[in-house]
Amino acid sequence: MTETPGPTPSQTVGPFLSLGLTWPDGADVAGEDTPDALRIGGIVVDGAGEPVFDAVVETWQADPDGHFDHPDSAAGSAFRGFGRCPTDGDGHWEIRTLKPGPVDGQAPHIDVSVFARGLLDRVVTRIYFPDEAAANATDPVLATVPAERRATLVAVDTGRGDLRFDIRLQGEDETVFFAV
Repeated sequence: MTETPGPTPSQTVGPFLSLGLTWPDGADVAGEDTPDALRIGGIVVDGAGEPVFDAVVETWQADPDGHFDHPDSAAGSAFRGFGRCPTDGDGHWEIRTLKPGPVDGQAPHIDVSVFARGLLDRVVTRIYFPDEAAANATDPVLATVPAERRATLVAVDTGRGDLRFDIRLQGEDETVFFAV
């Protein structure tokens, strides 16, 4: 009887992503006492609508002035522009950050990568802000997205001073992902 070899690590993904990719303050893009800090978070779900409990959400963004050069980005600074947050057992993720400024004619946004089991490559999306309707309407990247799908890229104001941004990897209302 010939034995069929099992998958090798190069053929599978996870649930290894949280090992070595996260750090204790990874979700703190802005320090705890930073004025005007806000929380953005949500849930990552798969194509069946089930929470993805072992994903990593990574964010990059400009500062409130629209700059990416963060001279104070050393540990313990007020703002570093980069975050990395693992999802919890219910698929939730959250970062504390500052609202970015516009960059090169683009509306304020946060770039997001998601790493998860079953994904051989990261998926890349953006978070746009609900209070930036005029800027969002002229954003050149958002303009490439069909109008009926743009809402998947705009965070929702929870009314409690924070924003919700759910990430749907497949299925109905799938988040728009960009080929980069």
